[in-house]
Order: sequence, then C-alpha cells, then structure tokens
Amino acid sequence: MDAAAGRLLGAHASGVPCEPVRDLITTADEAYAVQDRLTARWLRDGRRLTGRKIGLTSAAVQDQLGVASPDFGMLFADMAVPDGAEIPPGAVLQPRAEAEVALVLDGDLPHERHTVADLIRATAFALPAIEIVGSRVRDWDITLADTVADNASSGMYVLGARPVPLADVDLRLCGMVLERRGEQLSTGNGAACLGHPLNAALWLADTLARLGRPLRAGDTVLTGALGPVVPAAPGDVFEARIDGLGDVRVAFGKEES
Repeated sequence: MDAAAGRLLGAHASGVPCEPVRDLITTADEAYAVQDRLTARWLRDGRRLTGRKIGLTSAAVQDQLGVASPDFGMLFADMAVPDGAEIPPGAVLQPRAEAEVALVLDGDLPHERHTVADLIRATAFALPAIEIVGSRVRDWDITLADTVADNASSGMYVLGARPVPLADVDLRLCGMVLERRGEQLSTGNGAACLGHPLNAALWLADTLARLGRPLRAGDTVLTGALGPVVPAAPGDVFEARIDGLGDVRVAFGKEES
C-alpha cells in the first residue's frame, strides 16, 4: 500500500501518468487505505478538506468495473474552480468533464443509517456542478482498486453560484445538458444517478458514518454524474445546464506557444 501511494504521489507531483497500482493492491479496503495515505499526506502539506465526491453512480460504469456500489473520494479547497474560470493547462491529468448535482450541508450526518428526511434537513442548498475528473493512471487503464486508490479519479470541480433549496427543485426529474461551445455532448437527468442524487448522498453519509468520518456541516458533496463523461482538451469551454438549478461553466487553458 505504501508503494501504491508512492506511485500515485509521484504521478501527481510530476504530471506524468503512472502505471496502474493493481499489481500492488487488489481489494477495495486496500485501495481506500492507499487513498487515506494520500489524504493524510496532502493534509500535512496544508491542503484543506472541503467535502467528498461520489463516483461510479452509473450502472454501466459499475458493470464495466465489476462492482455493485459507488465509491468516494476527497474534495480539497484547491480543487474548487470559480464558475466561468479557466483551468490552467496540465492542472488535471487526462481530464474529462461530467455534469452533477452538488449538495452543500449545514448540518452533520453522524448516524450509521440516515433517512431521506435526515439528509434533506441537513442540506442547505443544491448547486449545478461540473466535475473535472482526472487519472494519474496512464491511459485511464483502471480497475476499481486503481480509481479508489487514486482518490476516486478526482481532479477539480466547478460549482454554480445560485443556491437552490431542495424544496424548489425535483432532483430526480431534473434534465441535464452538457455542451462544448454550444455543441451538445452529454444529456441525462437525476434518475441516472442511482435513481436519485439523494440516494447517492445517503449512501455516502451512511458509509462515512460507519467509517467514523461522518459528513459535517459545511461539506460539499458531488453526488455523481447525470450523464456520460466527455473528454476535455486545451481550449475547450464547457457549459452544463440542469433544470431547476441553472447553469455552470468552465474553460480549459491552452498551452503557451
């Protein structure tokens, strides 16, 4: 596990993707132990934890990786990009974009089993989001062990700027369109995320509470993709629109010539 963590940290520091780590670890527990090592290192380096992201909420992706449940990773303050801002070239290795619903909490979720009412009560508001996933593993050649160890293939994330109370939006039926300079690339809706984005958030809240690291007031939760992920290249500009939540935008900077 130390060797797997070192391999991923090396790729993170150098900007050069590494070989998969599944030759060093095999189980989900081992992969999360690697993720914990990376998190501890980054916290020592001064990064600030701001929430969690949920991955593998799509049935198709779960089938591809041979798993039956989502996974999670950490969100840090330096991963957050302002709405409409530009991501510097090389900031995310092998970037891809996906549109999601973000929840921002104003209450703790400490129980091993929560109800939907618990979650709604603890949620301050929802926001539209674009997650920029990335992989330190060469060519996205990943299994479950690889992506979990690699902080659930995290990169950066962009949140919209208009908070919406849950009472004002139907997250299950909300439609999503992700465009690149006006070209429609991905569509979906809230039901594509484990049937409802709140289902994904409930899974995360219960899982983290059982691990002794519950979600707390102030945390941001990226609940998972509402449609297919799309590759991102320098010069791309993405805009996601989610019914009831509004829009969010991000650009990718070009390399200087």
